[in-house]
Amino acid sequence: MTHSKIQSAQTVDNHTLIISFDNKQKKKYDITELLNRPAFEPLKDPVLFKAVQVEKSGYAISWNSDIDISEYELWTQRQLIQQFNFGKKNHNRINYNI
Repeated sequence: MTHSKIQSAQTVDNHTLIISFDNKQKKKYDITELLNRPAFEPLKDPVLFKAVQVEKSGYAISWNSDIDISEYELWTQRQLIQQFNFGKKNHNRINYNI
């Protein structure tokens, strides 16, 4: 099964990401649960966490050569954010049933 590629990743705070996919959907991903795993402990540093980048292939985000998260995890495990455009303002709604 093919998933959409990642177009961008933005930090919201010191543990939450908003991931934009090439199918125009956005998902919210909270890494708090991952921070207890040894491989992800360095992301407790807010400076490192905010240095997130999308891999050139669009199939992962990464912080360095040792820490990454696949598009499959980001696509299947987190909350869909639907954007609605009402006039000049954009409003976000989180779908918790994903």
